[in-house]
Amino acid sequence: MTIFYKKGRFEYIKIRSINSNSRGPDMKKNTPVRNPKNEIKTKVFCILSDERAFRSKSPVMFNAVFKRTGVNGVYVPFMVDPEHIEEAVRSLRVLNIAGANVTLPYKESVIPYIDVLSEGANIIGAINTIARDGEVLKGYNTNAIGFMDALEDADFDPAGKTALVFGNGGAARAVIFMLNWLRAGSILVAGRSLEKTGRIISRIGGEAKSFESLAEEPFNADIVINATSVSSAKESPEMAELAANLQVKNCQLVIDLNYDRKQCFWEDMAESLNIPYMDGFPILANQARRSFSLWTGIDVEPEEFLKPLKS
Repeated sequence: MTIFYKKGRFEYIKIRSINSNSRGPDMKKNTPVRNPKNEIKTKVFCILSDERAFRSKSPVMFNAVFKRTGVNGVYVPFMVDPEHIEEAVRSLRVLNIAGANVTLPYKESVIPYIDVLSEGANIIGAINTIARDGEVLKGYNTNAIGFMDALEDADFDPAGKTALVFGNGGAARAVIFMLNWLRAGSILVAGRSLEKTGRIISRIGGEAKSFESLAEEPFNADIVINATSVSSAKESPEMAELAANLQVKNCQLVIDLNYDRKQCFWEDMAESLNIPYMDGFPILANQARRSFSLWTGIDVEPEEFLKPLKS
């Protein structure tokens, strides 16, 4: 399968059909979470974030898929101040919120207020999906499973291969967890803080690397994954320079978990290496359909989540 790294954001990947046998960790029981005691006609779903909630593509995607599938639901963004995150999570019960996504900067800080964590979410130490089971709030990490789905879409099998992951936050931990689960041969993890990166790999595996060490000499990496929030030189001249000077050999694929970014130096890296590039849209679509399945019990093709973003 060929992935085109040209600028057409939605042309470079073929979305595969859902494989019911490819559930991965945390998705073995694919049952809807219901709340019969407080059943209401229209189910309300939301995303919890700071001001970035209003820039999220999730409301557009989920509301379109609700309409296409006949689910009587609405998805709204909630901007939450850091000092009120506990109240926001606890209010999900009071307001009869049927399910929620959690994104930066709250993927870790919401965990103390969740009743039950999936095995993967507990290992990763971050969640992006909350499902209701009556009054019980269950936390999942569909970032990890969405990343696995996107790798399958790209026909890239990390088993036995070397991966270089930039970042040490919740998204990076989800990627590292999944690479380990898929039996990657070696996982190099580069973060600004070697101390923080060291704490992460002691929990979920990998080898810590400093930014400086990566620029010193050539190294092998079959796949490079950006799990930081930085994709342009305007956001971080230091990261842009590092990406431009990386002496990576034998690389087959570059992935940037961010999406809809202009002047992306990760895409420039892939183009300079003449290899495929994937931005965050396929991963976003796959993790969204996994969240949708947890909330409703309905499997939807990931392409259905991309359609509203193309119009």
